[in-house]
Amino acid sequence: MSTPTSNAPFRRRGAADRPRRSGGGALRTTSLIIATVTTGLTAGVFTDWSNTIMPGLHDVDDRTFVMAFRALNEAIENPLFVGVEFTGALLFIGLSAALHLRPGRRRVLLWVGAALAFYLVTNVVTVGVHFPLNDKIMEGEPHSDADFAAARAQLDEAKWTAWNTVRAVSTTLAFGCLTWALAIHRRHGEG
Repeated sequence: MSTPTSNAPFRRRGAADRPRRSGGGALRTTSLIIATVTTGLTAGVFTDWSNTIMPGLHDVDDRTFVMAFRALNEAIENPLFVGVEFTGALLFIGLSAALHLRPGRRRVLLWVGAALAFYLVTNVVTVGVHFPLNDKIMEGEPHSDADFAAARAQLDEAKWTAWNTVRAVSTTLAFGCLTWALAIHRRHGEG
């Protein structure tokens, strides 16, 4: 009879060899993935506004600017963007942070916490700067060229674009932190 030899360094790891994960691993993984995806989508939207939409609108006449900006503002206020991407990202980053509070998950928590801080900057800028400026351009019904010029001036295009770039950068940094957190989560089995 032959005796089995141990090739421990060369044998395949089976389920019994894998580190045991505590309950909630699937929820931690899922929340981190959803946080990463929704944050990435939101970063893309804000970056697109800074890099294409606002520069594209910059050289058009006041009437075209106001009408286009109003249409875009109305279109973006939809359940998919506001509910799923913008708000969903914040909720899932927060959930992911809460689920990684336990010892042994601190490496992931550090990066998720950084993402949460960057995303909170995005929210503060949105609520403190963009909502009030967007509300100003949506007020009233301009009819004359002077009305359209006044509506455009109320938006303060340079301020809006500069602060949107801050939003784009902060959301992109949050996305980068979440991507790194996901890599650590996978590599170290911190699920």
